[in-house]
Amino acid sequence: MNEKDDMMPLILQLGKTLLFIGLVLMMAGAIMVFSAKIPWMGRLPGDFYFKGKHFSLYFPLATGLLISVVLTLIFWLIGRK
Repeated sequence: MNEKDDMMPLILQLGKTLLFIGLVLMMAGAIMVFSAKIPWMGRLPGDFYFKGKHFSLYFPLATGLLISVVLTLIFWLIGRK
């Protein structure tokens, strides 16, 4: 075998990895675009907003946990065979 034949599986794996990364980025972009249309997103009980005299802090704890659970379920279903 020559060196070109040895590189083919590596190139195929790299291509699959790039496609997966692209799909994840597309899903993240879609979530960002459509999240503005979900009125309760970012305003769940457990999302903290502190406003001081010279600063404000927004900490979306509940929203982050919800997104994490949903993405975990999606990736678990995709990875199951």
